[in-house]
Amino acid sequence: MREISAFAAEEERRVLSLRPVLAPVHGKYGDHPHQTYDAWPAEDPQAPLVLLLHGGYWRYDRMHLTPFAAWLATQGFSVLLPGFRRSGGAGGYPETFDDVARIVDTLPQGRPYVLAGHCSGGHLALWCAARALLPADSPWHTTTLPPAVLALAPLTDLEATRRDGLSNDAALQLLGGPDQFAQRLPHTDPLTLLKSAGTTGVRTVLLHGAADEEVPLTQFKDYAATHTDLETLTLPNTGHYTLIEPDSPAAREVSNTLHSLFSAPAGNPARLGVPPLGEFEDEAP
Repeated sequence: MREISAFAAEEERRVLSLRPVLAPVHGKYGDHPHQTYDAWPAEDPQAPLVLLLHGGYWRYDRMHLTPFAAWLATQGFSVLLPGFRRSGGAGGYPETFDDVARIVDTLPQGRPYVLAGHCSGGHLALWCAARALLPADSPWHTTTLPPAVLALAPLTDLEATRRDGLSNDAALQLLGGPDQFAQRLPHTDPLTLLKSAGTTGVRTVLLHGAADEEVPLTQFKDYAATHTDLETLTLPNTGHYTLIEPDSPAAREVSNTLHSLFSAPAGNPARLGVPPLGEFEDEAP
């Protein structure tokens, strides 16, 4: 059983016990009941669009992220929060990846946007950025990639996720079990896809808390060591869930980073306050 500190337990309880927020707009991008989305449109039709992928180790639904999505909408963004077929039910490999590919290929409808995701949603966002690195005959291969990606405390490495048994072997469940894992890993794992190229070509920011006890900090460090032009932002005294806690200091940093991604050209990551890539040490809360 995973052991966590009182700090992490309280953070998890506080954030995941928030009441879901009903979105003003709902839509569908497919015929399956899970192929739906919630939308918080901004009054300004030119407002920046954030496409937000939820976490939950590919198993759980998006309701826990609705308070954060609704809060982001108060910060000047239009927000889309899609559902998708999930592990343990209608999803897993390949359906989860089919749905996420369809989401990014269709829901922005040609608008500039930032693709953001938290935890396993961060894994899926990083995977979307790497789809041009897939074999040309892959059904998910495309050269039309997200303009920018913000990965919040993401799972970056499915092999490490399996090795550490995170969330009761969630990575094994996602890829269909131990007999299928090795075969499917090269098509679904951001770190594996990145190793040959060193970059996806998509502007990518990895933002995480230095006191994260949910995702091992080595996942962030190993991904940053492989991604040659990754921008990183490490928040001190911050755990895994505070990043999606409405109006927390960490959530305000997420909002500021999103605004920076829309307003500033790619180039020097120092404008985001990005620390050197080596600064991933564990930090006591």
